[in-house]
Amino acid sequence: MKKSSLALGAVAALFAHAASALPSSDDRVYTADQNSNTVSVINPATNTLVGQIRLGNPRPDVLSPLYKGQINVHGMGFSPDHKTLLVVSNGSNSVTFIDTATNKVKGTTYVGRSPHEGFFSADGKEAWVVVRGEDYISVIDPVSFKETGRIQTGVGPGMVQFMPDNKLAFAVSSFTPQVDVIDVQSHKVIKKIDVVSPFSPFLQFTPDYKEVWMTHKDVGKVTRIDTRTQQVVGVIDTGFITNHLSFARVGGKVLAYVTVGGENVVKVYTTDKEAKLTATIATGALPHGIWTSDDSSRVYVGLENGDGVEVIDTASNKVIAHIGGGQAPQALVYLSHVAGADANGGAANLVARANSDPLNIRLQAAAGGPADARGFVVSRNLGVVDALEVSLFKLKPQTPYSVYLDGQAMPVARFVTDAKGMSNGTAIGPLRELAAPDSAAVAAAASRVVVMEGNAAADVSRAVLVQAK
Repeated sequence: MKKSSLALGAVAALFAHAASALPSSDDRVYTADQNSNTVSVINPATNTLVGQIRLGNPRPDVLSPLYKGQINVHGMGFSPDHKTLLVVSNGSNSVTFIDTATNKVKGTTYVGRSPHEGFFSADGKEAWVVVRGEDYISVIDPVSFKETGRIQTGVGPGMVQFMPDNKLAFAVSSFTPQVDVIDVQSHKVIKKIDVVSPFSPFLQFTPDYKEVWMTHKDVGKVTRIDTRTQQVVGVIDTGFITNHLSFARVGGKVLAYVTVGGENVVKVYTTDKEAKLTATIATGALPHGIWTSDDSSRVYVGLENGDGVEVIDTASNKVIAHIGGGQAPQALVYLSHVAGADANGGAANLVARANSDPLNIRLQAAAGGPADARGFVVSRNLGVVDALEVSLFKLKPQTPYSVYLDGQAMPVARFVTDAKGMSNGTAIGPLRELAAPDSAAVAAAASRVVVMEGNAAADVSRAVLVQAK
């Protein structure tokens, strides 16, 4: 009888935990919006945008010598109690601490050149921010918002996460093909693990913390590392522009969800000894940040070129909702039981969405360039002008290219590729029709994009890239 009572109690406790973990109106999804310099706040119970925390002005209104806001809102972490959201802006070298109950900024810390991501230690007493433009992690007191120390790492640390016992932390790199294993108490690197690529923007632990998975954006792979042996135990070929990943328990199994930006999909893998691809889920433009709800029923995906978030139902592996948000969302996190009980439904200190939806244009290889060349263009309205963001891949290295709107004599932008044949940048100008866009107008605008090598005039028959049909 006693064992039965204990068993029933355990079942009841598990049921209560599961019920409390379901997406509710007290939970929030946050995205770090790089171009609008906002944090978008989403209610996962209704899949609606509650509002935005404005940390700075949208691009290009950030160039004044008197400008004081944040630039390139990019990275995101949180405290173990979910009371504090940590937001990294890599253009202004800042770390912003936000009260999740009030949506108010509690403090701001300025660190070294081009920080990328930050996270709280497992005990919540320290915030570690990787300073990707240098070679260290900045340790910050989350009460005083003062830097208290620095941890020397390999060049270009990309992200850091902590084991739950707060003994070890793992830090990936954006410039060094190694993972640093750090003793949390001594702030010393105790081991370096070689990996297949020098560019990793993200890592995440499996739910049991037996493995850490890291993405390699440059080569389209995911590396698996055993946290006990600290050895690489597998590498998965995931796809062009592999960004972030998250885990969910579905049907009694742990699955990995990986955003593959170059294919506009989320790929789902088993976490068996030999990972297997089980599903490929089509998404909007350039999926980037991703996080799972506490109950694993939903996966939330930020669309870097779609300016919003899509919701995946893990039972069906289908996108069930789209929520418009800030411009160019990067990092995304899901936090439970954080919304304040104010008269505005948790919308205190938030502003309404100011930006409109973008226009996405996919570029495909043409007769004048490499057969595997590719690219994409995002046009975002800025009022009387537009920003045309161009990304080019697999072209000739160290070579200039001109981007035209077909029929115009002058290019809207010129770019020079790097050693890998890649380039990206932004042009500002009057690019759209002033009339309200409809499907025909959008198609007509998209068909005009032509990329030529060097300073050659626009000529579709000799172009290296053209609008994909």
